[in-house]
Amino acid sequence: MNLPDHLRAVLESGRQKRLLGYRGRFAPTPSGPLHLGNLRTALISWLQARLNNGEWLLRIDDLDTPRIRQGATESALADLRWLGLTWDGPVIMQSRRLGLYDSCLSALRGEQMIYPCRCSRRQLGAGRRYPGTCRDMARGWGLQDGRLPAWRLKVKAVDEPRCGDLVLRRSDGFIAYHLSTVVDELALGITEVVRGSDLAAVCIAQQAVIASLEEHPPSYRHTPLLCDSEGQKLSKRERAAGLAALQEKQWSSQQVVGWLAASLGLVDQHCSLSASELLQEIRARPVPLQRCWDQPDS
Repeated sequence: MNLPDHLRAVLESGRQKRLLGYRGRFAPTPSGPLHLGNLRTALISWLQARLNNGEWLLRIDDLDTPRIRQGATESALADLRWLGLTWDGPVIMQSRRLGLYDSCLSALRGEQMIYPCRCSRRQLGAGRRYPGTCRDMARGWGLQDGRLPAWRLKVKAVDEPRCGDLVLRRSDGFIAYHLSTVVDELALGITEVVRGSDLAAVCIAQQAVIASLEEHPPSYRHTPLLCDSEGQKLSKRERAAGLAALQEKQWSSQQVVGWLAASLGLVDQHCSLSASELLQEIRARPVPLQRCWDQPDS
């Protein structure tokens, strides 16, 4: 693929970082306080990085500005610090990396690997795989009836039946999640992504984007979701309880870490220990974190 020199250099830098050892990341969206499920995933991701003597990066996925809530980023950083989950290097803000995503889009457009699509969600229906309606149609990239098109990736045939042609830039101008996430995993040299099992389904789509850039994907691990008493996954949208509710009950950070670890069977119930103490305890086991994975490695 014919990439501009600066983008090629960024991707090469990511490849070199991967050669140096394990690099993981936690990437919350600042759409509200982190709920306990988010924090449990952060804990597992942090443990996996530290067990592999690697680096753990913190990235804030703040591109979708209509969803961003004031103070949510600061709240997330405070929660992670309170739990003892320290990250390596500066906090990475996606909103400061727009030039990188735009360069990638321009390169894909220059290779005729993306195309404008004016299909609405109403036309497509919720949850349906995109049927390729606009792939071979001559449609302009500019305003039409006051609206810009979405930009879709021509997904290679081997992946197309599973995920369809993916939106990389939305019709409202926002960079789509699949593109920004993929570019960052590659540019930051992430070797393994640890995230909740609700995101397991996006692996195929993200691997398709990576293949279009002729790069190799990181490995992926998915953790079981933390559910409420009715078996429903916790969600910021429903304002699921975060640390504030436990702190109001005078829980210590050691109690919270112990409770999160016990919910995965890593320690006994009612165990109280710091994140660093939990790390030391798990290091002594022959198969660390094996029970934390809800999906097979990919």
